[in-house]
Amino acid sequence: MAARGLDLRTILQHIVDTATALAGARHGALTLLDRDLRRVTDLFTSGLTEAERQDLAELPETHAGVVGALADDPRPLRLHDLTADPRSCGVPAGHPRMRTFAGAPVQVRDEVLGSLCVTGKRAGGDFTDTDLALLRLLASQAGAAIGGAHLHEAARQRAHWIEGAAAVTRALLRGTGTTDALTTVAERARVLAGAAAGVVLQPTADGGMEIVAASTRDDPAGLVGTVIEPGAPVLVQLLGGEGVFLDDSATDPRMTTHVRSRFGPSMMLPLQSGGRLIGTLALPRRRGERLYTEAERQLASQFASQAALAMVMADAQKYREQLAVYEDRDRIARDLHDLVVQRLFATEMMLESTRRKDSSGDGATAELLTRAVDELDSTIQEVRTAIFALQQPPADAPATFRGRVLRETGGAARVLGFQPSVHFTGAVDALVPDHLAEQLLAVLRGALATAHRRAEVSAVEVEVDATARLPDGRDAVRLVVADDGRTESGARSPTVIWQAPL
Repeated sequence: MAARGLDLRTILQHIVDTATALAGARHGALTLLDRDLRRVTDLFTSGLTEAERQDLAELPETHAGVVGALADDPRPLRLHDLTADPRSCGVPAGHPRMRTFAGAPVQVRDEVLGSLCVTGKRAGGDFTDTDLALLRLLASQAGAAIGGAHLHEAARQRAHWIEGAAAVTRALLRGTGTTDALTTVAERARVLAGAAAGVVLQPTADGGMEIVAASTRDDPAGLVGTVIEPGAPVLVQLLGGEGVFLDDSATDPRMTTHVRSRFGPSMMLPLQSGGRLIGTLALPRRRGERLYTEAERQLASQFASQAALAMVMADAQKYREQLAVYEDRDRIARDLHDLVVQRLFATEMMLESTRRKDSSGDGATAELLTRAVDELDSTIQEVRTAIFALQQPPADAPATFRGRVLRETGGAARVLGFQPSVHFTGAVDALVPDHLAEQLLAVLRGALATAHRRAEVSAVEVEVDATARLPDGRDAVRLVVADDGRTESGARSPTVIWQAPL
């Protein structure tokens, strides 16, 4: 509402100036209230000098004066002596003190949005019925302007929330990992709600809830891993499918976590699927920040419902893709077993039979046949190993660079017959960019394959150093792969070293 907000402020200031001038008043004021009528959110004045405006203290209290009276009983009000009326209390220091008073509520239909008041009749005497009718007319114009601005803002907010829900759905269906998906939901909701944090909680085995993903504008330390214990009042509401709306998380007795002291107004919205609670989306604001409006609560609740549906759809898509992978791997394994292994085994038997029937006595031929049989037997074992690997459920691909290195060495272990040792130096996940990570993994893959082909290999050592330096002093990442095998000439196998500038 940036541009329209500026137009609205100009309109409201013009209305209070017009009311003050036409009513012949010394001062005028137009106050705006929050939707719960608990406090004054804005104040427009007329008849004050710039110095007097600077001297104004805080906004008046809503229910401690005539502003509160107009909110409680939305009818025009006229007073001969404001100072003698008990409702004149609650005016902060710096605000002008006057006797004669006239005011009218600013309304949209039955909803009170504020009040338009004038004080101090310049010509003396009380404000007239004409003055009061004028205030009512101008107050209705202010209400229409504010109502129009609220409708525009509500439409804009709704469009943003709908686009946010669509963006979350697209992100989840792209197949991101579980943690990334939950963080996406938390981040998008935080931005849309203007919250200090967005967190996603999931049920624990003992019936509580744990924060598993968080997005904050500042330090998120201590949020992830925070647990709401079983039986907490907020859980009772959430498990019943109800949203929990708090005015102040730090003081509300329903909140029991140690992080509650950081936050004020908050929404906790259930993420449900088929009547089952799969998680909770919490959107807390800082203490002292404004409360969530009813419109914001409804939009956030609709977003949570859409996000829960997207999460379920993403899980279903992931399961379908995994099932397709399993089926394809089973087909390949069957083909290898039924065709390749049987043909290799039949060839081995034919060669073995030929070797036994060889009556020429040619030792070279017998040795050649023996080697061919051994090679075929070794090939059969390797193919069977591959078949076994294909029949195992594939693990989720690791998202971090460290995890990808460990996956490569773990895969090599099945071929080598032992687990290579791996050592990391420095914050490799944070320091190594994606393009260098791909290059390093390709070199590592080749080095491990080469080590497998060497004789007498019983140990492989892998080191990834993200704190290395080049001769010219630039920061670098270095990969070292060493094994205890020997080359075909019998020499000690060389150490593989690869490095690149960061």
